[in-house]
Amino acid sequence: VQLVESGGGSVQAGGSLRLSCAASGDTRSMYCMAWFRQVPGEQREGVAAIGSDGRTIYADSVNGRFTISKDNAQNTLFLQMNSLKPEDTAVYLCAADFVWTRSTWLLPKEYNNWGQGTQVTVSS
Repeated sequence: VQLVESGGGSVQAGGSLRLSCAASGDTRSMYCMAWFRQVPGEQREGVAAIGSDGRTIYADSVNGRFTISKDNAQNTLFLQMNSLKPEDTAVYLCAADFVWTRSTWLLPKEYNNWGQGTQVTVSS
């Protein structure tokens, strides 16, 4: 599976960004797709995930501000990020794999397919 993210950039606090992740390859491995973020020196954090049936899960830190969605026809994953905060600054990575249990969708160890990431910087 190949994953290519786009849409990152710099924005002021309170602003919005929309990330995209174009996926290609084994569709079975796209059963669950997710967004993670990573700050240098810190552990990779699960942000949001969506299953093939449309169910979603969010980290508490972004719930109500971020929305994950997927265009199945285009195999493209999106992350709409609103009300951005400086603490949202990170490299955002797209991931995909056959992760069956929803309660584990935000665990990095469940995924073997990763994109290269896109930088999001939020200034105060």
